[in-house]
Amino acid sequence: MMWDEIGKKIAKEIEKEIMSYYGRKDKSYIVGKSPSGDKTEIFDKISEDIALKYLKPLNVNVVSEELGIINNESEWTVVIDPIDGSFNFINGIPFFAFCFGVFKNNKPYYGLTYEFLTKSFYEAYKGKGAYLNGKKIKVKDFNPEDITISYYPNKKMDLEKLRNKIKRVRIFGAFGLEMCYVAKGSLDAIFDVRPKVRAVDIASSYIICKEAGALITDKDGNELKFELNATDRINVIVANSKEMLDIILELL
Repeated sequence: MMWDEIGKKIAKEIEKEIMSYYGRKDKSYIVGKSPSGDKTEIFDKISEDIALKYLKPLNVNVVSEELGIINNESEWTVVIDPIDGSFNFINGIPFFAFCFGVFKNNKPYYGLTYEFLTKSFYEAYKGKGAYLNGKKIKVKDFNPEDITISYYPNKKMDLEKLRNKIKRVRIFGAFGLEMCYVAKGSLDAIFDVRPKVRAVDIASSYIICKEAGALITDKDGNELKFELNATDRINVIVANSKEMLDIILELL
């Protein structure tokens, strides 16, 4: 299957159908709750339904933020977050994306993260590099004098000590898309050790970041492992280098 074509078709149709809701709190409304307990708004449901329209005929397994798991006993599993950054979307904050990760026998195969407002397709097939709109991307070289990160810390972290080691902090509120900013070299690192993120938030960008040269670990510095479901909360660190990773781990 041409997963890149399928992912891009879904992304563009979602874009067509939901952008009229962008920044329109007066237009949206709650239609249910996700398996993890988050509220599902109408634009989330519309986006997910569009993705399922394409995926259900393929008889693949599907993991989605809003519905949970569809298990068809397939070797293929597609993990989607219809709108990564739903809060940003409905509040008119221009940082949100569609996330589409494909796994074969539970191993990463293809990732697509689409940033709607910039028309940016981040994508990667396993072993073939990471790309932004067809142009190859990679993490930036580590420079201790010019560190920019995004973070979602726990209450035990010494944030003052962390800020003394970095130059800038930017927190955007859409973890999967922020991971892509590490992949293309705009951020040195991003981490969430509350933990709050789930597989649906990171699955697509995990593949992209790995192919761009990022290191992805848990809070103890071990290679990140996660189950393909919509409920488990995960500690995640994404860093552009061993040096950057060590700074974060030291403070944890």
